[in-house]
Amino acid sequence: MSREVIIALDFAEREQAIAFLQPFRGRAPYVKVGMELFYGAGPAIMRELKEMGCRVFLDLKMHDIPHTVGRAARVLAHLSADIINVHAAGTRAMMEAAVEAVTRPDGTRPLVIAVTQLTSTSEKVMQEELGIGGSLEETVLAYAANARKAGLDGVVCSPLESPIIHEHLGASFVTVTPGIRFPEDSPGDQKRIATPADACRLGSDYIVVGRSITAAADPVAAYDRCVREFAAHA
Repeated sequence: MSREVIIALDFAEREQAIAFLQPFRGRAPYVKVGMELFYGAGPAIMRELKEMGCRVFLDLKMHDIPHTVGRAARVLAHLSADIINVHAAGTRAMMEAAVEAVTRPDGTRPLVIAVTQLTSTSEKVMQEELGIGGSLEETVLAYAANARKAGLDGVVCSPLESPIIHEHLGASFVTVTPGIRFPEDSPGDQKRIATPADACRLGSDYIVVGRSITAAADPVAAYDRCVREFAAHA
């Protein structure tokens, strides 16, 4: 599988996102539209990004009863996202409903992946605040195994969990990994982080990079650095 760098368009307004992408004209990077931009700009931002040639990871982390997630996923399927996601904690039935809803009559569909544990969550917080026993690694792997049984294509996890997921669930089961920082960057609110080069060595298939690119003095140069370092150890 080819390795991909996805830029997190963590902006509140359509104008900010489009202005950020102007220097990338002609290159159409892979981008992530999260809750902030989707709620601020509406579904129209998806159509605009697709018209620019961008592939889009629509990161809305659906988590509800299976019926509701299935109906919501059916609506999202019309936005031509390349990747959509749900929360693995929503149960296997919920994940199955999402996959069924986005599958087209010809059998094609976007990649559907499941969030295991957010990269801002430490093992201590997971155990004490979320009430989940066992280690963080065991929990992520259990959630990932449920996602695969539900027919999903992969998971969102930290780069640190990519090796065990690929070891137990196969190289073709995709790991999409946020929590990426350059060595000199602040971790911010992230707990389980890695550099682009480390993520490559750990086996991440996609890395999602936000502030290290969007807050850089030269975002295009930062993006090129991510691409170069993420591929260097493949």
